[in-house]
Amino acid sequence: MRKKRVYKKHHQPDSLYGRVDVGRLINYVMREGKRSAARKAVYGAFEKIKKETKKEPVSVFEQALTNASPMLEVFSKRVGGANYQIPREVRPERRFILGVRWIVNAARSKKGKPMHEKLAAEIIAAAKNEGDAVKKKLDMHRQAEANRAFAHFAR
Repeated sequence: MRKKRVYKKHHQPDSLYGRVDVGRLINYVMREGKRSAARKAVYGAFEKIKKETKKEPVSVFEQALTNASPMLEVFSKRVGGANYQIPREVRPERRFILGVRWIVNAARSKKGKPMHEKLAAEIIAAAKNEGDAVKKKLDMHRQAEANRAFAHFAR
């Protein structure tokens, strides 16, 4: 049987900046369909970033995304009764997804502050090559580097 065709999604840009990546960040922050709450959190975070860094918040977010997005990842493959962690390059679309997911989850894991403050702090930290999202990326790269010997098992 043939595999189902996967159609490319067309994402909507956000209303304030007119950018698709900011619109997708809002969608990742959104919980239980509450888009207006997610929009407030993201735009509040961008205002805080603008105050703290004195830079354009979208460029800080882009820098944070490039710093938090992985280049390599490992996937598990069974070869001759043993499971190997095989490193491979990450596609650009998945790279964006993982970077945003790690930034949002790192912000959510902190307690005691409103979401817009936590998100702003995590984006600023990722832009400076610090924070939990960048740590997660470095851990993944370290794991891929350790399993480089199994790269020949990749399809």
